[in-house]
Amino acid sequence: MNLPKDGFGQTDFPNITAGEAFLFEAIITFLFVFVILMVTSEKYGNAALAPVAIGLALAFLIIVALNLTGGSLNPARSFGPAVFAGGMALSHYWVYLLAPLVGAAIAAVAAKFMGSEE
Repeated sequence: MNLPKDGFGQTDFPNITAGEAFLFEAIITFLFVFVILMVTSEKYGNAALAPVAIGLALAFLIIVALNLTGGSLNPARSFGPAVFAGGMALSHYWVYLLAPLVGAAIAAVAAKFMGSEE
């Protein structure tokens, strides 16, 4: 049985530029982390429904991002596949490393501003 030598689960963005991919990944990571911070906060959170909200948010964001960037939302999730796939996936890894960090940092500031934690 011959296995394909590509398609290792890597995320890439063949249809948009690196800048657009960076912005898109930062935005979807911001939204995901913001949802997590708000639904788990003492002020706005609901312990019973938080897992459902987080899971639905993640599923929705991946579906939205799938055709553009693959919807990584996590540098660790993109690292292994990029190493094994090499080529463009590895050279574009910087987007999947930096964009989630930027998006998550902005989400933390926004959640604090919205009063997620007193």
